[in-house]
Amino acid sequence: MAVRIRLTRLGRKKKPFYRIIVADSESPRDGKFLDIVGTYDPIKQPAEVIVDQEKLAHWIGKGALPTTTVKSILPKAVAK
Repeated sequence: MAVRIRLTRLGRKKKPFYRIIVADSESPRDGKFLDIVGTYDPIKQPAEVIVDQEKLAHWIGKGALPTTTVKSILPKAVAK
């Protein structure tokens, strides 16, 4: 079982809002997850990324791998 840190979509049509979650790699995009690590709002200018650094470090320490998209938005993150 591989654990990934990835995005799950919320919001309505044409107004996306994402949660950064930790989930099993085989679970569906908007399905069951293990933990919520942060949020990503691409509508705001500049895009707002809020991450709980302690939770993120905990899951990375356990071997969770971020997807390429999450890896690219993490440098823009603001600590929660």
